[in-house]
Amino acid sequence: MRTLRFSSRTFHDDLAAFCRGSVVPKEIADAVTAILADVRIRGDEAVGDYAAKFDGAKLQAREFRVKPAELAAAAKRLPAAERRALVAARDNIIAFNQRGLSRGWTAKNSHGAVVGEKFDPIRRVGLYVPGGQVPLVSTVLMTATLATIAGCPEIAVFTPSDTRGKVADGLLAALQLIGISEVYRVGGVQAIGAMAYGTVTIPPVDKIFGPGNAYVCEAKRQVFGTVGVDSLPGPSEVMIIADDTARADFAAADLLAQAEHGSGREKIYLVANSEKIIAAVAAEVELQLRLIRRSEKTQRVLAEGFVAIEATTLAQAAEIANYVAPEHLELLVKPSAAKTLTKLVTTAGAIMIGNDTPTALGDFTAGPSHVLPTGRAGRFFSGLRVADFVRRTSLIRYDRASVRRGEPVVAAFATMEQLDAHGRSVKIRTL
Repeated sequence: MRTLRFSSRTFHDDLAAFCRGSVVPKEIADAVTAILADVRIRGDEAVGDYAAKFDGAKLQAREFRVKPAELAAAAKRLPAAERRALVAARDNIIAFNQRGLSRGWTAKNSHGAVVGEKFDPIRRVGLYVPGGQVPLVSTVLMTATLATIAGCPEIAVFTPSDTRGKVADGLLAALQLIGISEVYRVGGVQAIGAMAYGTVTIPPVDKIFGPGNAYVCEAKRQVFGTVGVDSLPGPSEVMIIADDTARADFAAADLLAQAEHGSGREKIYLVANSEKIIAAVAAEVELQLRLIRRSEKTQRVLAEGFVAIEATTLAQAAEIANYVAPEHLELLVKPSAAKTLTKLVTTAGAIMIGNDTPTALGDFTAGPSHVLPTGRAGRFFSGLRVADFVRRTSLIRYDRASVRRGEPVVAAFATMEQLDAHGRSVKIRTL
């Protein structure tokens, strides 16, 4: 485990170098470019070829879409306890995200004209649900539920299948629960290409949502502009800020929980105010690593993507967090310190406060979406919310009286910008 100290003269350079490790390598970017170009040209044929190459699934174009009967059958097969969990998580997600619904409004401006906004759901959205190494059932709830709250007329979900062309029952059951019927057993870069460009079998979407690995995230970046994208939520990240009130076993468990995604590009940060805390958490990580199923892949993440940082003040810890902009930030500190840090940290995707709030609660059931920005994108992106599934339109309505009051302002700008036709288009309405 590498350890950095805020007091070091090279600390900021060392931290920047560690964070640069999350930048997509040229070989990934080039591979993504080639796959997207192929999907754009060959459509369904290319999608099928890449499904066979990367997922081992030999699918004909007519087999891309999951049949409604498969969704219903998966829901019936799901154990009762798992169905109850889906319902409980869905209900929390709905309760939280209904508060974020945008509502239209109108008012009068200084000229007496009516101005306002209206909000309409995006017509057709594409949701990406990772299902390669592990089927992320929770991502179905964290994306599709928001799309349904927003009222999107068309919701298409894409997720990779196994070598037999099967999608995990939990994923299909979650989709059935929410009422999603357009589901494709297509994943990876080829899914992003199909969503962006469309094929004979798959209609293009207007905006793409959902997390993915480094290839999927890079594909979303490359198709932005052809379609909209929610953000760039790639391999998972967690930062834990710990003081002497932190439970070392809790901190270790939470670090391992994010490392177990296992792609090898996850980033795991421990920020503590003493070497003693760092050593205690590191010892617990080694102990608990033996207890988890995916220990081999988790160990690789810890070896390549784990850094401990010694920072002696809250201001230093906040500065580190604001630079990294972590996807998940846990504050395992005394209540007064948590209150201060919650105010000081302005770039985290989600903040979990206190020893009893592990990231996994946010991942699965707390209510906010777990689709959060990674790779320092939290500096300019926020976590997924209902408003991301809606587009806003401004409304303006002048009458004869209000246009007269606005005309002198337009005339002045038209003069400054040498756009006399602009000025005349308003002046003519006052004559």
